Amino acid sequence: MTKLCIFAGTMIGGYGFGWLATLAGLGFGWAFVLSGVGSLVGVWAGWKVAQRYQ
Repeated sequence: MTKLCIFAGTMIGGYGFGWLATLAGLGFGWAFVLSGVGSLVGVWAGWKVAQRYQ
């Protein structure tokens, strides 16, 4: 369950932050960096969700 939540959080966070950076017109480099930040946030959020519902 934990791995699944972390995976989902990583995918949603990375895609979401990258999409927002592209939407804001920041370019590929910033979209790539912010996608990485979003992935890290997604790992943390997925882990917290998994800990709460176990």
